[in-house]
Amino acid sequence: MAVSLLADEVSDLCLGKPALRALSISAAIADALSALKNSDESFISVWDCNCCSNHRKPGDACECQCVGKVCMVDVICYLCKDSNSLSPSLALKQPVSVLLPQLLPPLVMHVEPSCSLLEAMDLMLGGAQNLVVPIKNRLSIKRKQQQKLSSSSLTNHNGREFCWLTQEDIIRFILSSISLFSPIPALSIDSLGIISTDVVAVDYHSPASLALEAISRSLFDQTSVAVVDSDGFLIGEISPSTLGCCDETVAAAITTLSAGDLMAYIDCGGPPEDLVRVVKERLKDKGLEGMLEHFDMSSSLMPYLSTSSSSDEESTATSKLTRSGKHSRSMSYSARMVRRAEAIVCHPTSSLMAVMIQAIAHRVTYVWVIEDDCTLTGIVTFSDLLKVFRKHLETMA
Repeated sequence: MAVSLLADEVSDLCLGKPALRALSISAAIADALSALKNSDESFISVWDCNCCSNHRKPGDACECQCVGKVCMVDVICYLCKDSNSLSPSLALKQPVSVLLPQLLPPLVMHVEPSCSLLEAMDLMLGGAQNLVVPIKNRLSIKRKQQQKLSSSSLTNHNGREFCWLTQEDIIRFILSSISLFSPIPALSIDSLGIISTDVVAVDYHSPASLALEAISRSLFDQTSVAVVDSDGFLIGEISPSTLGCCDETVAAAITTLSAGDLMAYIDCGGPPEDLVRVVKERLKDKGLEGMLEHFDMSSSLMPYLSTSSSSDEESTATSKLTRSGKHSRSMSYSARMVRRAEAIVCHPTSSLMAVMIQAIAHRVTYVWVIEDDCTLTGIVTFSDLLKVFRKHLETMA
């Protein structure tokens, strides 16, 4: 069994995954915004291809590379910048490339289907968030013909389609073989030493605009921004995954509201009418008529509510701070499962297995760690979990 797990390749994790939807690096941010609103995915891949380049010479091979990804949070943070808040319409005409961070190693990396599970884990622990993997299926040729006749944005480069893998995909895969790692899954996260105290937090009463850098960092770290009171008690969070299910009008709320009010604004129940009025009034006071004119504040966040339960071991703690719901950016967009601004939590004594299941059930890449009095202790991330399993796989080898 252990030998079989070590022999697994990323192609084994790609079964059934949909082809990536692609956006050209030369597209405008407005195009990215439209693609995000009409997609069920939180991220859109950005590609640099020379196939249609004027500089491509006859006979040159068509080369395509995924150079990054963008999400609604990237657009929101971009529009919150002082220079862009004055004229959002003009800002959205800029190329999508301005949203892509120039990082080494990059957040998105290409791998071959034969890449091993261990290699994939090492790449992710080294900084990659998404691994781009070629996929083959019987529909590829037919889909390629369809794409020639339509404006579909599905990736199809040189007859190849691609999907991508995330930390969540690997954690889910490991969970399916969790018995191989016994007794580690039953150990507490405290005893394993994987509780990180390096958390990003903002005060409940502080302006939400001061949390912009924290939001950008949490998006990069695949975590969230904790909202705490003066005593360090965890009140809730400003989560990139929740912001990602909103639309660009949230930029106006970040510009004008406090961190606590922003949590209420992005809650899956939709922005309260009184907060919408406050945002409009403060935009006028700040002289941001361009933002006020561009955004239709009353149309943001139209949810479809539902509830879900927390994991068994953490039910007591989680029930205090969590709910979930379905929510779409407008009636025409596909509904997604998103959480409220309240946080998913566990305790230092929680088992590794319980934290894994809790994170996967709520579609998050982290779980906050609190004491019995709700004081924030730290955070456990998928990266922390991967380090534990990667170390154990070394002993298997």
